[in-house]
Amino acid sequence: MTLLFAPPTVSVPIAGAAERFPVRRVYCVGRNYVDHVREMREGDERDDPFFFQKPADAVIGDGTGVPYPPRTVDFQFEGELVVALGADGVDVPVTQALELVFGYAAGIDLTRRDRQRDCRERQISWEAGKAFDFSAPCGPITPSESAGDLAMAELRLAVNGEVRQHTPLSLMIWNVAEIIAHLSTDYRLRAGDLIYTGTPAGVDALAPGDVVRAEVSGLAPLSVTIVENGSHHDAK
Repeated sequence: MTLLFAPPTVSVPIAGAAERFPVRRVYCVGRNYVDHVREMREGDERDDPFFFQKPADAVIGDGTGVPYPPRTVDFQFEGELVVALGADGVDVPVTQALELVFGYAAGIDLTRRDRQRDCRERQISWEAGKAFDFSAPCGPITPSESAGDLAMAELRLAVNGEVRQHTPLSLMIWNVAEIIAHLSTDYRLRAGDLIYTGTPAGVDALAPGDVVRAEVSGLAPLSVTIVENGSHHDAK
């Protein structure tokens, strides 16, 4: 069978390697830091985190210009640790979950917050607030054997050089192994999946011209620049 067209494969650089990591799916964790639950004034701090998805082609790389998205006046950043899976799994025990991990990266979950709130009030999917073009910046992936001890790592996000989010990863409500194990009960996880593990407090609005930099200790940093709509440029 001849295909009419073939969409381009989305991929992310691997730190220190010529090969790239092909992206299959993007999963995101909601409400995984208590301080963010409090700042958003939603849910109970004892609630389990929940999961939503972004399209694979929302993933963009370091150095990219991100167009300010349409139909929003409250475009916000959320710095996150990203987990890249290199193996498949279903119903994976917590004790074996990290065996699926290929590596880790710094990421940003960009959000049309006003659209997200509207979706929540109307009790419909968050898709309009979360799953739009260029909404999943991801830095180069550091293989797990080179990433160091992430239990001791810290996440920072700065806008125009000013730190806006800063947290030890140890404050996640669910750790990486627990997230993978839970996801694998609902989905057949595959090599190429990315998991954005949630954001701490400090989220705020962005404007064209802002430079957003996310860092996780021991991993390659990620920087993107917010540009006027229609001014997108790819990472070099």
